[in-house]
This record gives sequence, structure tokens and C-alpha cells, in this order.
Amino acid sequence: MAGRYAPSPTSDLHLGNLRTALLAWVFARRSGLRLLVRIEDLDQQRVGAARGVAQRQLDDLAAIGLDWSPPVVRQSDRLGLYASVIAGLDTYECFCTRREVAEAAQAPQASRPDAVTLPEGAYPGTCAHLSGAERARRRRERPGALRVRADAATVTVHDRFAGEVTGIVDDFVVARGDGTPAYNLATVVDDGVQGVTQVVRGDDLLGSSPRQAWLATQLGHPVPDYVHVGLAVNARGVRLAKRDGAVSLADLAALGHDAGEVRGWLLASLGLDPWLGNDELLRLPDEAFARANEQWVVDADEWVTP
Repeated sequence: MAGRYAPSPTSDLHLGNLRTALLAWVFARRSGLRLLVRIEDLDQQRVGAARGVAQRQLDDLAAIGLDWSPPVVRQSDRLGLYASVIAGLDTYECFCTRREVAEAAQAPQASRPDAVTLPEGAYPGTCAHLSGAERARRRRERPGALRVRADAATVTVHDRFAGEVTGIVDDFVVARGDGTPAYNLATVVDDGVQGVTQVVRGDDLLGSSPRQAWLATQLGHPVPDYVHVGLAVNARGVRLAKRDGAVSLADLAALGHDAGEVRGWLLASLGLDPWLGNDELLRLPDEAFARANEQWVVDADEWVTP
């Protein structure tokens, strides 16, 4: 049994990423679990343009006092595993562009062949019942992605902070048109194979939990305990980005702030003593982490100016 932290190595970790990593470590260790680190590097085009980032991410995690159980798994080494799982699912080709999906999702519900009201932005099954001839014709125009048939299943998951979250599962993509396994497929397969029983991540991913829980059940894996935590945002309430100032450890080091000071900021954002060590964190009562689901408003002038 384990928790995990799974960054995408396309850019250096910013303050929000580091805060989530710290919380993933804390909640795993307080639950008596190992912490695993997984590099989610399936987007090879973006990863190739960010060489060296994966190692810097690992270095940054260690710099703020986190450790994990080896080995560090890279998704790019597991393509055969994903392909075998996809081959065993009930899937169909989808030739819709993103624009077409968005337009179809906004169409009146009454125009759809089923009576189920799908959530906003869900895929309505446009390509689910194409004839063989139509698929062949569309295939000549563009490669199709693969979607799994979920039959609008209703799934309820439990989150430490949000409580019960219920969602209708649409026919989501499990492999892109170029054959790359999709995020929802790869992360569920990895969590199941690695024995992940606790998932700590940003609350922007809460909505994907019913979908991933449904797939985990289809694959015979247990549904993990979910802990969705607050994001770091700027003064406008928008997720923190580079334009908000220096947000990576390297940027902050250039401004005279060391990793220990940054760790202190992360703890202070949770209402904790910034000088607490790892052993002390593990001895705190559960209620000490009640603010983990709150957004952290980062004032660039206050936090990143020397």
C-alpha cells in the first residue's frame, strides 16, 4: 500500500506543485504508507523540449526534505503495459476534433439518443455507433482516438475534504489518435499495478475521480482514498503561473531564498509552524491539516521579492 506523487516533467515544480508534494508525503506517512514518485512523461513532444526537468524535480523534492520509496517509475517505460490493458477494454474509434466535441457537448440533451443527462463538457457518444463504412471513411481523413464505452455509469467516490462526490462517466479517451495512452488510462493502470491506495493531488482534478474510479473497478483494482488539496493561486484567484513571478526553487534561489525558507512558506500556508521537521509533522493531530484543502493565495511581491 502506498501514496504517490506524480509530476509531469514539462516544467520545473512551482510553489503549488511543491505544496501538493509535501502534502502527499505527509498524508502518506501519517497513514503508514510508502510514498512513490512516478514521472508522467507520456507527452514526449513537451518532455523533449524540457530536457533535464525530471531530474530537477526530484532534486527539488529532496531539497524541501521529502523522500520516497524507489524505484522512480517513468510512464514512457510502460507503453506495452498500457497497450495490453487498452486491448482488453470495450473501445471504439472517435474521430471528433476538440471543437466538435465541445459543440456536441453543448447541444440540447433532447437531441441525444439516450435519456441520460451528461455533465457539462462530457462526450455525448457522437462516434459510438458509426457504421463500418463510415469509420473507414473517417479513418482516411484523420486517425481516430480510442474511447472506452462507459454506458454513462454513475459512480460515487469519497474524498477526505469534499466528502462524497458523484459523477456520470462519459466515454472518455484511453488512447490518443497517435496511439499515446491517455492520462486517465495510464494513471489508473499505474496506481493499480503499483499498489497505490491513497491519491493526494490538486482539487482541480476532483472531477476526474469518478471516471478513474470506474476504470479502476473495470480493471479489478481497488479504488484509492482520495485527498484533493487546494491549489496555489495568484491575487486574482487564478492558478499560479510563471508570469506571477519567480515560483520555482531555482528562481527563488536566484533571489536569495533557499529551499529551507521555501519549505517554511509551504508549512505556513497550511497554518503550521514553518520550522517543523518531518518527525514533528507526523506527530501533529489530524486537525492540524484542516487547511490543506484551502487555496494558497501567493502574493508575488510578498513571496518572491528579496
